[in-house]
Order: sequence, then C-alpha cells, then structure tokens
Amino acid sequence: MFGKKKSIPQIDKAQLELIKYAEKRIRQKKRVYIHFVIFLIGSVILILANTVLGIGKDFKIAGLDWFVIAIVLWLALFIYHFISVFITHSFMGKDWEDQQREALVAKQQERIDALKQKFLNEETEIAKSQAYNETVDSMVSNQKKKSELTIIVAAGENNAIGKDNDLIWHLSDDLKRFKSLTNGHHIIMGRKTFESFPKPLPNRTHIVITRQDNYQVPNGVIVVNTMEDALDAARNDKQPFIIGGGEIYKQSMMLADKIEITRVHHSFENADTFFPEIDRTIWKETYSEFHEKDEKHEYSFTFMTFERH
Repeated sequence: MFGKKKSIPQIDKAQLELIKYAEKRIRQKKRVYIHFVIFLIGSVILILANTVLGIGKDFKIAGLDWFVIAIVLWLALFIYHFISVFITHSFMGKDWEDQQREALVAKQQERIDALKQKFLNEETEIAKSQAYNETVDSMVSNQKKKSELTIIVAAGENNAIGKDNDLIWHLSDDLKRFKSLTNGHHIIMGRKTFESFPKPLPNRTHIVITRQDNYQVPNGVIVVNTMEDALDAARNDKQPFIIGGGEIYKQSMMLADKIEITRVHHSFENADTFFPEIDRTIWKETYSEFHEKDEKHEYSFTFMTFERH
C-alpha cells in the first residue's frame, strides 16, 4: 500500500567537521569586512569632526592631532585582524593544525611503542630467567634421579666417630655392610681419612679432597681441592658415597640425598671427631635393623637409613 520510506542521508563525522570549519571561516571573514567598513566610516567621521566642526583642534599628543593617532591605532588593529584571518591562516590554518596534531600523535605513538618494547624486553628477560631457572631445576632434578649422594658413617650415641684419625670400635658386621654398600662406587673422603687406610680399598674409586698442592697418591686415586670438584668427578656414578672425616661430613650434609648410619649404642667421651646431628625435620628414617652385642661385637648397634624429606 505504502511506498518505501526514503532514508535520510547521514553526514559522517569528518564531513561535519569540514562544515563547521567552513562556517567558522565565513564568520571570521565577515568580521574582518565589518571591521574594515567601520574603520573607513569612523576615519571619515573623525576627519570631518576635526577639520569641519573643529572638535579637538587644540588637543595634540606628542605634536600630533589626536584623530591621527586614533586612526593609526585603529588601522593597526585592523591590520592585525586582517593578518590573523587571511595571512596567518595561510601558514597556520586547518591543514597546519592537522599536521601539528598528526606530528604530536606520531610522537606520542613513538613513546607508546618505546614503552611497549621496553615492557616486552622486560617480559622476555623475565621469561628467559624463568626458563633458565626451570632448566636448572630440571637439571638438578634429573641429576638427583641419576645420582644419589649417600653419606655412610658409624657413630656413637653422642655422634662420636673417631679418635686420632682411627675408629674407636671394631664391628665386623659394620665393616661388611660398608664393603657391600660401597663396592663398585666412588668414595669421597678427606686427606686424613685416606691416610688412615693401609692402602686404597679394592674395587672402589677413591676421591680425596685436600688443600695441599701436588699431593702424592697411588695411581687411580683422584685428588681434588673442593667438594664441588669431588662431586663432578663422581658425576657418572649413580650412588657416590661420602665416607669422612668430620669436616667432609659437615660439608656434605646439605648436599646428600641419603644417610646410611650405623648407630653404635654407646657414648664415647674420649672421641675427638664427631658426626653432625641429624635434623629429623629434614631427614626421615626409612630403615632400621637392630643388632645385639655378641662375641664379635663389643657394642650393640643399629643399621639405620635416613632419606631427605
């Protein structure tokens, strides 16, 4: 029944801005024209008032008739108005304003891009740091899976382990256990412990930690200066053992994964070397086997295994 309703054309924002700017320019030019007309009419009136009617004939400023000064000032104001609307507009009109705006926007965008790049660089460094830490953690984790650093020791109830670089007791089953556990492995020790052996123990790789330079050892014995170097030398062993003495035990307590201890049930007051206290908040007892004293063993003892929580 009814025809289609005609849609009203829409003016976009850019067109609307152009229209507003054109209207503004028209108003400016009208004001200049009006200013010019008023200036001409006013100047004629001032001249007639002074010359024909004699108004202010005797009034002078710095030797000049007052109406001349008034006309000059009015002319200066008109020239300024004219320059502002026409000449200045040619150099600093809408195009110039757009260029300046675009330059400011571009400069601001550069700053934003620089901040973004700085942020991305910082994020990248953080990501690298996180990746590095994860890699290190993974390497440590894998190393722990491949290698289980074990402390092996016999200690009394008061943690005594020796006197004058020698054992205070002789327990046959403890020596057998030591031989069984360490057989085929790297054994890490201090110089004094190594010197307490009549000769290197068979079927084991000896690693001796000493500060002495050019320390002389039999063939096959590895000499290092630090615990770190000792662990590196034993890196291919799935279960290297720390076997003493007291200072080496102290250094390895925070590094070890397991402690195999023979707890001798007696306090030895004459000892001069002691094993560190086992912190039960760090170490968990996972195995215990008690042995009574007998004709071969002067003291009762317990084989115990502790593993890090």
